[in-house]
Amino acid sequence: MVRQRSIFSLIFVLLATFLISCGSPTVATLPPSYTAAEVAKIQEYVPGIQMVRDRSTELKNLISQGEWIKVGNFIHGPITEARLNMTYIIPNLAKQNQAQARQISKDLLNDLVRIDQAAAAGNTSLALGKYKEAFADIDKFLELVPEKSS
Repeated sequence: MVRQRSIFSLIFVLLATFLISCGSPTVATLPPSYTAAEVAKIQEYVPGIQMVRDRSTELKNLISQGEWIKVGNFIHGPITEARLNMTYIIPNLAKQNQAQARQISKDLLNDLVRIDQAAAAGNTSLALGKYKEAFADIDKFLELVPEKSS
């Protein structure tokens, strides 16, 4: 009788171990949540990025007209300031968004370098292509930024 209890105990232990190891907890990923102070700190830099986003047609017109010096000034002025604002925002984003935001910032820099190179060579089609990619990167970055709390 004692021997049967030992065998049953061993079987129950093995069964419990097996069931516990096979069952995996489902972890729901919550959307990033920000405190009001974090949102305020992030939103401090967003207007500079949004202003450049709103001026996108200005850069497109400069490229189309072949105003290469003004294109360079626009890239090295307002867009570079917007990229700097992006680097200030990145550490304040949720951890899961920081890597993506860094990659978007790098992609934007690469696009700006290519626009600058196209401007130096007078290559309108390449500059226009990279212009579209640069502002697509800015849009992707702005999607990662939390909304201003009302």
